Amino acid sequence: MSTNTLPKLIFVTGNKNKLLEVQAILEGVIDVDSHKVDLPELQGETQEIAKQKCKLASEILNGPCITEDTALCFNAMNGLPGPYIKWFQDSIGHVGINKMLDGFDDRSAYALCTFGYCEGPGHEPIIFEGKTHGKIVTARGPGVFGWDAIFQPDGFDKTFAELDKVTKNSISHRGKALDALKAYFKEKK
Repeated sequence: MSTNTLPKLIFVTGNKNKLLEVQAILEGVIDVDSHKVDLPELQGETQEIAKQKCKLASEILNGPCITEDTALCFNAMNGLPGPYIKWFQDSIGHVGINKMLDGFDDRSAYALCTFGYCEGPGHEPIIFEGKTHGKIVTARGPGVFGWDAIFQPDGFDKTFAELDKVTKNSISHRGKALDALKAYFKEKK
């Protein structure tokens, strides 16, 4: 008699909102727990940051893990602030981020999520990305989860913060990246 147990992964994050979203998206496919690890803030392109971060985390944890990097990229600014959006959000908030685009005709943007998965020390991380196109708008909805209140995905009249969780997870950059991760683990079975 065989038991069908789910693969277990450690998601390296201290962000409870991210953990809840990741658990909801991976439910029934991968069992996710979290562990906060203090990693250096790396600079560079999103995929390179994700690979280095995941490799470091797997060495610290001495086992398999997933890490995530999220970028918010303004088309008018050639992709900036990109992976540095967290620092902009913490420093100038929703209003300041909106002001960054004052004077530009283009308020279009895309949200980019890059997950790294590493089997453990000595292994090369595998990268999974998801992208959602939209635009930067005046904050609407709860302002409790990063920049969700100022990002309105294309085809919707609501911001990520205003959408119900199921809808958001089905169209979000994070959901798309995790769909690729799920497909990888299903193929691996």
